[in-house]
Amino acid sequence: MTKASEIYGQSLYDLAAEEGLSEEIMDQMEAVKGILSDNPDYVTLLLEPSIPRKERLRLLDEAFEDSIHPYLKNFLKILIERGLLREFGGCYRKYRSSYHKDHGITEAVVTAAVPLSEAELSRLKEKLEQLSGKKVLMNFRQDENVLGGIRVELEGRLYDGTVKGRLDDLRKKVNETVL
Repeated sequence: MTKASEIYGQSLYDLAAEEGLSEEIMDQMEAVKGILSDNPDYVTLLLEPSIPRKERLRLLDEAFEDSIHPYLKNFLKILIERGLLREFGGCYRKYRSSYHKDHGITEAVVTAAVPLSEAELSRLKEKLEQLSGKKVLMNFRQDENVLGGIRVELEGRLYDGTVKGRLDDLRKKVNETVL
């Protein structure tokens, strides 16, 4: 994330929070991020200097019409005018980070060898929320290399209850043992 994307993302968040629109704009930013990711040629078109600025802004207006809040649409226009539209992903990450901080939300990455049932995910989420004292959004990853158990990354800490992790610890202890 660049300094510019941090500044712009935080500025948009501050405005949205002040106006009571932080959740609405958060949802719309996720949608816009998906659209821009799926259409990289559109981003290139909106940044093309050979196309007059007014024409590029008109293309943005046509694409989003009334589907996003005017604050977000104007934010996108500013990024286009400054040639920073490619920084939108960083702006989104900064906005999301500020939103989560203000709303007591944290993210956890859960890795397991096999898919977990809904009941298991629900119990795990409850435990993680108790541990962190925040609402937890879980991202699940399946990785056969962990062999069994689960690994959780939460707030910069790693909780490794995988077979692979235990085997690695055992291997390390055996290697450290002096005979």
